[in-house]
Amino acid sequence: MKCNLFKKNNYEIFTVVYCKLNHMTNSISGKFERPCRLIILLVALSNLSMAQTKPFVPTDFKVPEKFENQYFRLRMLTVNDVVKDYDAVMTSIDHLQGVFGSRSKWPGKELTLEQDLIDLGWHQKEFQRRSSFAYTVMNREESQCLGCVYINPTSKINFDAEVYLWVRQSELESGLDPILFDAVKNWVKQNWPFQKVAYPGRDVSWKEWELLK
Repeated sequence: MKCNLFKKNNYEIFTVVYCKLNHMTNSISGKFERPCRLIILLVALSNLSMAQTKPFVPTDFKVPEKFENQYFRLRMLTVNDVVKDYDAVMTSIDHLQGVFGSRSKWPGKELTLEQDLIDLGWHQKEFQRRSSFAYTVMNREESQCLGCVYINPTSKINFDAEVYLWVRQSELESGLDPILFDAVKNWVKQNWPFQKVAYPGRDVSWKEWELLK
């Protein structure tokens, strides 16, 4: 089913998600019932009306569209990346456990393609609203997702942002993880308007991070 989007429509991302869910239902599993899809859509749309009390980045800041080097390309994570993203996640479940802290249960083995699509829809809309920024990490040919980078607001008093990142398990032996980490740190330092950025689980231990106020 072809979905037409109107760029000024606040609901465009979830229109795409809804259309993709319909397509997946018809062509793959048929397990998603229409009322369930409508409930998911309506709940998501209702939350879009919540106003952000404090801008994460200045209104005049130009958010970087991409960053690339000889190893990878970073660009906005969108619903169109769901197949490659899902492959990267589901082939790296054990490796990714705890990437967002000990309390996080993501990703679970029960994660479905549809659920991942909804997650990506949230990330894309938040990026467009400038409330958080999720970047997919692709190889230069855009044929494989290598990981993700998330630049999020923080509740910690002495920090402006917190950044999380991961690479797919198959790239660990190549040394991509430290390469990505160093590149992202330099990129954020040089191109983002933050004075103090935290990388929980990397430059600060999870135990120390969870104790911070």
